[in-house]
Amino acid sequence: MQYLDFEKPLADIEGKAEELRAMARTNPGMDVTKEAEALDRKADQALRDLYKTLTPWQKCQVARHPERPHCLDYVEGLFTEFTALAGDRAFADDHAVIGGLARFNDRPVMVIGHEKGNDTKSRIQRNFGMARPEGYRKAIRLMDLADRFRLPVITLIDTAGAYPGKGAEERGQAEAIARSTEKCLTIGVPLVSVVIGEGGSGGAVAFATANRVAMLEHSIYSVISPEGCASILWKDAEKMREAAEALRLTAQDLQKLGIIDRIVKEPVGGAQRAPKEAIEAVGKAIEAMLGELSGKKPETLVRERRQKFLDMGSKGLAA
Repeated sequence: MQYLDFEKPLADIEGKAEELRAMARTNPGMDVTKEAEALDRKADQALRDLYKTLTPWQKCQVARHPERPHCLDYVEGLFTEFTALAGDRAFADDHAVIGGLARFNDRPVMVIGHEKGNDTKSRIQRNFGMARPEGYRKAIRLMDLADRFRLPVITLIDTAGAYPGKGAEERGQAEAIARSTEKCLTIGVPLVSVVIGEGGSGGAVAFATANRVAMLEHSIYSVISPEGCASILWKDAEKMREAAEALRLTAQDLQKLGIIDRIVKEPVGGAQRAPKEAIEAVGKAIEAMLGELSGKKPETLVRERRQKFLDMGSKGLAA
């Protein structure tokens, strides 16, 4: 387990418990069961206390935790018969965006998401989940395909934002994001999104302009990163804690403001401590959201989706 800065007290307790067990393994006659169990109980309480009062900046750290389950983990855990579809039929295949046909609870669907990777090699290959224009154009192609065959679209959001590199800008990054957002608004099939980690700026909105949007309890969703915001407002990236507070980027704030529809509860200590449990919770949320949209006509889905985003800013305005 990789510990975050604010988890240091917990790391100390769990480290002592592991030291005791290591000593017992090398000294068969030593019985440390009671002491180790006492430390386990203390660690469990410390974990609960820490995660009961997380600040917005601490939630940012949890959302970025390298051991948090990523898009491919959810695809493997929730979907069957997944068949990846590659390329935008114009330039290349963007490995930061995965998508394809699958079955969810034996129902044919289209699943699209950002994939950050889980080690150095895969993170470089996936560009740390930051999509280029061809990634968004691939997503547009897949949404068109889903619309044609009346398949619900499920998107999994986990990106710090769209890739801002020179090549991406030359190939029309802003236009690709805008067209992906527009496509989300026009398809006549149910579209549900879950922010499983970071939801950064237009790179996230391009997949999350959905009928229903859910967020994991400790995920974040904002127009800019706290560091970027602090650099612009205060000319000091170290003021990211103040920026995180001001951005109101937590799931709890965004639900109050009417930006998202539901919060998916995470295991104590975050999704990284019990990935299987977190993946199952997301699966239940997706099932519930699709159930709410079941049987609705294409024109109703499109109208309600557009109205949902037109109404944003009115709910919770005084909060």
